[in-house]
Amino acid sequence: MGVKEFVKELWAQKRNRKKLKQLKTIDLKITMDCEGCERKVRKALEGIKDVSSFELNPKQKKVSVTGYIEQDKLIKRLAHKTGKKVEPWPYVPYEVVPHPYAPGAYDKKAPPGYVKNVHDDPDAAPLARANSLEEKYSSAFSDENPNACVIM
Repeated sequence: MGVKEFVKELWAQKRNRKKLKQLKTIDLKITMDCEGCERKVRKALEGIKDVSSFELNPKQKKVSVTGYIEQDKLIKRLAHKTGKKVEPWPYVPYEVVPHPYAPGAYDKKAPPGYVKNVHDDPDAAPLARANSLEEKYSSAFSDENPNACVIM
């Protein structure tokens, strides 16, 4: 293999790597208190070349971004351009969590129909991810269970 073929192969790999990027939808939490903040976030998203579309929801403080960009890179760019705190969307729908009202999963600040994403953080709510055996033992000694064991 000559130098020419080697360079061609490297060039082809580089082009293929760019094509391998996948279209992703990323949900972010950004504080948008007024129309000016909303406009600032909108302009910042329009200026990022890898973003193909986005949807702003100021009431839920949520931004859904679709594009060929990594989440960390998007968070850094938005935080730099807007000067606001940007973090991944911490909530998921009720149906995703097995025990949405367990301590640690339920959040009063969450929008209606959403709870905290306890699957990503193992220390957040151990009872929300409890399997059936753990559930039986924890409910056996619960104060809310009228048939529970009493230790005196």
